[in-house]
Amino acid sequence: MSALPTDEFNRGFIEESARFIRSQVPVAPKLLIICGSGLGGLADTIEKPVTLSYDEIPNFPQSTVPGHAGELIFGTLSNVPVVCMKGRFHYYEGYSLQKVTTPIRIMQLLGIKGLIITNAAGGVNKAYQVGDIMLIKDHLNFFAFGGQHPLRGPNDPQFGARFFPMNRAYDRALLEVGKRAAAEVGLANHCHEGVYGIYSGPNYETVAEIKYLQLVGVDAIGMSTVPEVLVAKHCGLPVFGFSFITNKCVDSYEDAEEPNHAHILDVVQAKAKKLKNLVIKFVEHTSDQWL
Repeated sequence: MSALPTDEFNRGFIEESARFIRSQVPVAPKLLIICGSGLGGLADTIEKPVTLSYDEIPNFPQSTVPGHAGELIFGTLSNVPVVCMKGRFHYYEGYSLQKVTTPIRIMQLLGIKGLIITNAAGGVNKAYQVGDIMLIKDHLNFFAFGGQHPLRGPNDPQFGARFFPMNRAYDRALLEVGKRAAAEVGLANHCHEGVYGIYSGPNYETVAEIKYLQLVGVDAIGMSTVPEVLVAKHCGLPVFGFSFITNKCVDSYEDAEEPNHAHILDVVQAKAKKLKNLVIKFVEHTSDQWL
């Protein structure tokens, strides 16, 4: 395979990262959990943890956003070997979409069989309240409308086919397990199923943009998740994702409320325990699929 001009999807770089990680951890992970803003506490649920800082790993990006610690936590959860990313990467940080999604391919080389992906998001759907959970059933990839895609460039068939379907991007069976897990941890009345939209950031949305998102059927909006899901599906990995609604999007010019990142982190921390329990229950119910 010829590398991209930037070498950001260079297989040699990815294999070097995977070799280093393999030399540092005793058990290869079977499940990757990506933590959204303020959701790094999910890693506290991992048993027998082994921590690697991103800056230790060759060719690995670095987190620059508050609420993203920049660590990989390896260990077990409900007897499943897992790796938790405490800190993801965003296009607005200056990374290309290829660099944002490099960790997915590294973990695929390490042997993961699935992806749990989480994010903090704004509620576009007027029925959503702060503190609700939205299980992601589909997404709207606004990057793609402008020609931006993490798989743009030469394809590596060892990861996946050049062209692949996305009509089942989020595994339906896993979504049903997510509903069950949410009910078991007391979130049944705060759990929705909806469509996630990606916005480049770093600014939050205008009123006109929110009105447009409501018009086209987006239920929650954020600045991540979709690029990682695209690459995970290219690699043939089943995906379960959820958004934690940290603010209601402003859709009126008369509304003086303004979203801010510090408030978002505070909201996440207030529900941290239930979010952890949701992930624990989900892994418990799906453990046979990953082993």
